[in-house]
Amino acid sequence: MAKIDTQRLEGYIRLIDISRDLASTLDLDVLLDRIVRAAADIAQAEAASILLYDEAAHQLYFQVATNLQPVMRGVVVPLEGSIAGWIVTHRRPARISEAQKDQRYFSDIEKITHFTTHSLLGVPLITKDQVIGVLEVLNKKSGEFTQMDEDLLVVLSAQAAVAIENTRLFQQSDLISEFVHELRTPLASISTATYLLLRPEISQQQREQIIHNLHAETLRLNALTSSFLDLARLESGRVQYHQDKFSLRDLFHECCEIMQSKADEERIRINIKIPDGLPPLEADRDKIKQVALNLLSNAIKYNRPKGSVTIKVEALDDGMHFSVQDTGIGIPEEALSHLFEKFYRVREVENKVTGTGLGLSICKQIVQGHGGRINVKSKIGEGTTFIVCLPRASQIN
Repeated sequence: MAKIDTQRLEGYIRLIDISRDLASTLDLDVLLDRIVRAAADIAQAEAASILLYDEAAHQLYFQVATNLQPVMRGVVVPLEGSIAGWIVTHRRPARISEAQKDQRYFSDIEKITHFTTHSLLGVPLITKDQVIGVLEVLNKKSGEFTQMDEDLLVVLSAQAAVAIENTRLFQQSDLISEFVHELRTPLASISTATYLLLRPEISQQQREQIIHNLHAETLRLNALTSSFLDLARLESGRVQYHQDKFSLRDLFHECCEIMQSKADEERIRINIKIPDGLPPLEADRDKIKQVALNLLSNAIKYNRPKGSVTIKVEALDDGMHFSVQDTGIGIPEEALSHLFEKFYRVREVENKVTGTGLGLSICKQIVQGHGGRINVKSKIGEGTTFIVCLPRASQIN
């Protein structure tokens, strides 16, 4: 009995340390990763995961896990016919020694994750009387999950739910604040244009120019709102990834066809250097296509007239690498570390080339969501290269 009390005390002391750790970050992905690793540590489990609940859509979906490979962020788990769904619906913990024999067990997850669940302990994440998800630990390393494990996980889940909600609110308010600031410029232009159009003394030529400017600002506003929504979904973790096997060679040829007319307008040559026989990439094809199109569009947009864009793909030991290189004016060294920040525009070109300042932030979110990384190299007067590295079987999380 004394040993159990000592273990419980040690567990609660550990929870105090964890609570400080959780409060030290406002990055949602970092926070969720810390929570699942803490849960697995406290419960002495092989793995842990968080499923978030979207009340509006009545959907429960995987968001992060420790060693479930490859766990797909956004994989939907049904509320009816799953243990996690039962926990959300009943707002109670579930402790199961033989998960696969439980009638609520959702076997499709095992096919996706290639991870066999034996024992399971799950608790609801509740804040302000609302269930926002489920925290699960899987496969006790020795013996079975105990009441003490459950008690400690319930305390951790309460801390985690508050931290998740605070981080979401911070990110949302921060992003909205930046978005509203960015809206002011196109809205001011539209307001001025409509005011001038009402003036009787302006000429027809001036009127046509104002209408042209009005149309351009409207397109910019539309692009800004679309990009903002994309980024907001990615940052909130509510984007669903759909994993497929596909050829990067075919994907880039498809992207080049889409961008060819724009390249022709600027008299820019596109070179594709992709070898035959590359292994397929396992990832969300539409999301990787979004990254490729954004990088290709930028390489054309910020290039020199009669310049070139070179696309390379290669298979290396750590996965698939692709690069998009342009012969543009290059990016100042002091700007490189800011390129992936929201709404950031390089000062030297922001008045010459239209853009939302969100494209590279979106690219980074997508690449990191696949367990990959994106880097940039640039030299003034020579051009810029973006390099994307993805695991062949992307660990979408």
